[in-house]
Amino acid sequence: MNKPSKNTSSQHQKSGFIFTKHSAKQESIFDRLFGVFQELITHTSGDFDEAIDWLRQLDQEYKITTDEYTIDDFIQELKDRGFIREEFEQDGTNGPGQGDGKLSITEKLERSLRKRALEQIFGNIKRSGQGNHKTKQLGFGDEQSGDFRQYQFGDAMDQISMTESIKNAQINNGIGDFRLTESDLVVEESMHKSQMSTVLMIDISHSMILYGEDRITPAKKVAMALSELITTRYPKDTLDILVFGNDAWPIKIKDLPYLTVGPYHTNTVAGLQLAMDMLRRKRNTNKQIFMITDGKPSCLRLPDGRYYKNSNGLDEHIVNKCYMMAAQARKLHIPITTFMIASDPYLQQFVDQFTQANQGKSFYTGLQGLGEMIFTDYETNRKRNLR
Repeated sequence: MNKPSKNTSSQHQKSGFIFTKHSAKQESIFDRLFGVFQELITHTSGDFDEAIDWLRQLDQEYKITTDEYTIDDFIQELKDRGFIREEFEQDGTNGPGQGDGKLSITEKLERSLRKRALEQIFGNIKRSGQGNHKTKQLGFGDEQSGDFRQYQFGDAMDQISMTESIKNAQINNGIGDFRLTESDLVVEESMHKSQMSTVLMIDISHSMILYGEDRITPAKKVAMALSELITTRYPKDTLDILVFGNDAWPIKIKDLPYLTVGPYHTNTVAGLQLAMDMLRRKRNTNKQIFMITDGKPSCLRLPDGRYYKNSNGLDEHIVNKCYMMAAQARKLHIPITTFMIASDPYLQQFVDQFTQANQGKSFYTGLQGLGEMIFTDYETNRKRNLR
């Protein structure tokens, strides 16, 4: 609605408010640039300069900025809002406000990237109050189910529903001669809450960027979204993240935006060994492994430290080691869910046999549905109550 001009007051007295054509609140230039910038900073693995170069090119093509608000103004606003910081050399020649420092992203932007990934992938999820999942088992739990049953000897006093019990006493004995007996007592069933420990394995072998297809960026987005989901909705759960190429090593949640692919083969065995070592140290009963990969296992580390590599087809020695690890995880009651971002029939055959050895799950997926499938499987697996 436009503001009325001074000479329209008589019109308003006669006809009331005058409404002009409604238009939705337009997104600010900063917000438009910030959305694109977050995509670019994820794609460039946290390289601010490269992301800005891409942003300038996109601005030239799509005219996002104006003469009044330029890319330089956007960079300054990123600084002012605490999304980036300027890092100066340690030689003492530059200090705050002196010379040009290197711009890098801050923890605030890292959190923003995780929240954005969560909204993009799990946008339809509603937060729960407690951040814990339910199992199908009724009994001594700590979240009320809404189901009632007759009191039995040994039931805890805090399980008794006083409202329902008093109602029964009034019906059975009347208000005038009110008595509350054991037969009037009603217990409200409760749901068990269990906790889940998850390890997410991400393949960073060179094949994740082969043939001009970027598979590592979607994998990073899934990892950021999953980490944000667990830390906000399920704070009692644990999530560990590891990457595997020639070797495997853990990374922190804050390192996800900077994750890059290396000139590596795929040492799936090393990744599984590290994942199981991580889960052995967890006290939770429910444990699981998610593995995102697009390539066949092609590498092993030998006892003497040397690498055994074979990229030609499926190497029987390497593949059998993978099957052994899958079976070992099964004995430890650790299901493995494999998300294979590839369509090669021989790779699918390997994953099928790997999944059979573990009695886990496997999905053959493109990049678009990866996040939704991981979330679906996360929710399904964490509802299990392993005994």
